Amino acid sequence: MMSALWHPFADMSVSAGEKVVLQRGEGCRIWDEAGNEYLDATAGLWFCNVGYGRRDLIEQAAAQMGRLPAYSTFDVYANRPALELADRIATLAPTAGPSGVFFTSGGSDGVDTAAKIARRYWQVAGEPQRTVVISRDGAYHGMNAYGTSLAGISGNHDGWGPLVADVVNVPAQDPAALERALAEHAGRVAAFIGEPVIGAGGVRPPAPGYWERVQELCRRDDVLLIADEVVSGFGRFGVWFACEHYGIAPDMIVGAKGVTSGYQPLGFVACGDRVRSLLWEQGGVFRHGYTYSGHPVACAVGLANLELIEIESLRPRVEALTPVLSRVLTELEREPGVAGVRSAGLLGAVDLAGAEADPGLPGRVVAAARARGLLIRALAGGSLQISPSFVISEVELERIGETIAAALEAVGVAEVGR
Repeated sequence: MMSALWHPFADMSVSAGEKVVLQRGEGCRIWDEAGNEYLDATAGLWFCNVGYGRRDLIEQAAAQMGRLPAYSTFDVYANRPALELADRIATLAPTAGPSGVFFTSGGSDGVDTAAKIARRYWQVAGEPQRTVVISRDGAYHGMNAYGTSLAGISGNHDGWGPLVADVVNVPAQDPAALERALAEHAGRVAAFIGEPVIGAGGVRPPAPGYWERVQELCRRDDVLLIADEVVSGFGRFGVWFACEHYGIAPDMIVGAKGVTSGYQPLGFVACGDRVRSLLWEQGGVFRHGYTYSGHPVACAVGLANLELIEIESLRPRVEALTPVLSRVLTELEREPGVAGVRSAGLLGAVDLAGAEADPGLPGRVVAAARARGLLIRALAGGSLQISPSFVISEVELERIGETIAAALEAVGVAEVGR
């Protein structure tokens, strides 16, 4: 019997009849219902930073459910986990001055929230004409209306019709293009949003000096800077936020995924003092929010997850594993079917030769890797995603490289790349 489940990012004419039903996980390993074991090289969807099967997170969720499973944080209502997690994130977030933390259900909600906060900020500040939000080629900012409109990946942006107006896209590594866009829309730009390292667009680190110049331009034109740390936050660069790694001091940070390691859906926007103080003191009622903003179970898991990262010294572990991943990917460059590799922190991508001429090629490599016990994922532009959990071993990182090489050989990528 065919399931009624509608899969995200899937061609249902194919996926409706093909299922890999995952059943359980432990560390970096996952098993399906047929008993097949896989090494997960993606941490789920960039999120399972502490690995699967962590009893302390599971027990925290159960304990909070026993106390208070859910209640809204609208108006004056709060719960202890939401209060404590907001304070913890505000302490960690490298925004300018004391932060205000607005909880969402995930990263897509977070991007929509940050964009609305930016526009609301300028309304209250007396410059309502500032409505333009600038993003970059290759950007992924979720799939809500704002995120879809801001998308720099054409496959995610096209096919829906106009959603949100006053969105401008500029080349990813070109501060001069941003400067031209700021000039073209002078006095009308509310914010610039960017991932410290472009994620779904192919794991593309910034060019040297890129973020320094972007920050100069935003300060010069008094434009709010939003850092999308949904993928890069909570240890994936060995620091709590990639902004610290690249010297970025944003007005807002959007986070999700790694804040709970995916054990509960949760996102947030951390707003620095400039934004927080104006909107808290003069903004009146902020008519925005979600049923599950500040959900007590999700926040309890978030607190336990951050504590686990600290107790097990997982951020220093990421620092130690970063050069190992870089070496493993560099060795893959010798494969004839590999056009190039990139890595930054515990993020990596493998570009496939011939993917532009044969768009189905990355999917075949992913399937061949899965048949050999490795879970990877195809990214925009014909790349393979590598973003393992922080608990992965050096031996398992080596296996990722070996299995990708075997998958390339199996599908004949070497021939395509010649």
